[in-house]
Amino acid sequence: MTELDDALLLRRAVALAWSSRNAGNHPFGALLVTADGYVALEAQNTVVTGSDATGHAETNLVRLASSTFRRGELADMTLYTSTEPCAMCSGAVYWSGIGTVVYALAESALAELTGADEENPTMTLPCRDVFAAGQRPTIVRGPIHLPEAAAVHEGFWTS
Repeated sequence: MTELDDALLLRRAVALAWSSRNAGNHPFGALLVTADGYVALEAQNTVVTGSDATGHAETNLVRLASSTFRRGELADMTLYTSTEPCAMCSGAVYWSGIGTVVYALAESALAELTGADEENPTMTLPCRDVFAAGQRPTIVRGPIHLPEAAAVHEGFWTS
């Protein structure tokens, strides 16, 4: 994938984040793309409407992916997400076997936007650190500057 492709696919992840926000959930979205550039799956955050603290966009996507594709297939796929995966989501991505993660907004930038909001007690633990603790490599590209990735959070979080 090229940088142009990454930006296009990240914009789709941000559109999913807007959809999630409009549905009453936290503003996060993710999609899974095959090696040939086909969008295989999409997911949104469902923490509020699903009453499930683990209903992050990435974990929802990993659940779908794990039940749809074989582990060997996932190794060649890329997860695109509007915001850097948190430690929980990074663990789920690692255990699924997804080979590459591309994100727009860094977790540290999200922490600045959320402040001390108890709805999202953001951990500023980079996904690269979580993946580096594993026994297999996970390729990471990000943060990729996309102003709309921060815009979807504007006015959402209060501290």
